[in-house]
Amino acid sequence: MTSSTPRLTASEAVPPQATVFPILLALSFSHLLNDTMQSLIPSIYPMVKESFQLNFSQIGLITLTFQASASILQPIVGQFTDKRPQPYALAIGMCFTLLGLVLLSMATSFHMILLSVAFVGIGSAIFHPEASRIARLASGGRHGMAQSLFQVGGNAGSSLGPLLAALILLPYGRFQVIWFSLVALLAIIILTKVGAWYKKSMPSKRKHPVSTSLQATNLSKAQVVWAISILLVLIFSKYIYMSSLSSYYTFYLIHKFGLSIQSSQIYLFAFLFSVAAGTFFGGPLGDRIGRKYVIWISILGAAPFALALPYVDLVWTGILSCIIGLILSSAFSAILVYAQELIPGKVGMIAGLFFGFAFGIAGIASAVLGNLADKTSIEHVFWLCSFLPLIGLITGFLPNLEHEK
Repeated sequence: MTSSTPRLTASEAVPPQATVFPILLALSFSHLLNDTMQSLIPSIYPMVKESFQLNFSQIGLITLTFQASASILQPIVGQFTDKRPQPYALAIGMCFTLLGLVLLSMATSFHMILLSVAFVGIGSAIFHPEASRIARLASGGRHGMAQSLFQVGGNAGSSLGPLLAALILLPYGRFQVIWFSLVALLAIIILTKVGAWYKKSMPSKRKHPVSTSLQATNLSKAQVVWAISILLVLIFSKYIYMSSLSSYYTFYLIHKFGLSIQSSQIYLFAFLFSVAAGTFFGGPLGDRIGRKYVIWISILGAAPFALALPYVDLVWTGILSCIIGLILSSAFSAILVYAQELIPGKVGMIAGLFFGFAFGIAGIASAVLGNLADKTSIEHVFWLCSFLPLIGLITGFLPNLEHEK
């Protein structure tokens, strides 16, 4: 091994020779279940706001608590499992989510709600870095496709939350959240089986040569730091804008157009479903044309539609929000794989850093935007956030990785 090739960790040194689709599908389905449960949190915001007499700042604090508990731990979990892979960490993380759901269904105070969403956040912190690592291990070298398949499950799950809230929780009450603990149990069973495969397939027990796809780039350390910084700024713009929609879209529709809570949830479902659809294309397209171009098209391409959104009627609000979700969501898989290629050998740490940063930014943004909505209006918040996709212009400063085509 030459000096230009980084030392690879045992957890990712030797990917399998072929794509292991049963594992990728199991991870994607588990991600769907995981994010379906997580998406119940913002989906019941109108119900919680009314029953506990909360203001927008307190709603933002709920999101901040959930996102902070997830974001702070994710890089730590990723770095730890880079050195010491934990095959059954995914199932353990889902146990925290199960506990959070039970507490959320029985919460009798605002502080108990905060505690319950913190447990769900811890479950997410454990789930995402290790699941991302296993997806890369099972990719057979098709890293963008594997990451998109993993992500599309999560985004599809996120889209189901508002729909399930409209059909089950809003008509029958918040206590019905407890039934979703059965979903957590199903996820634990699936992830235990995935963990068993991972334990048998860990590269340290294999004797094949190291994949050349993990060779280092020719970038200097300063260039790598610069590129990572740009990617984090892009995550910053993407997730603040996404947070404005996922957390406050229903309130925007109710306040501006007079929709009922249930009708607004259907619009939120349509937006989140478009996010899931867009995620599916980002990774494979990045494998084909280069991740930098996907990132550029995704974030900057959403700008015209985002800028128009505050000025249109209800029908066009629904249409434009779906277009925005479709375009903007294709970026994350490309960003994550691009970053993993910048720093080979640190799959868990990079996944934890970017998932954690995304969760953290979304949480902080939700709290800040909620406070701003209290002081101004929800319409003003949406107008202000419409300029964020323009930050996608800085994608032009990203280096072109040599192995991209």
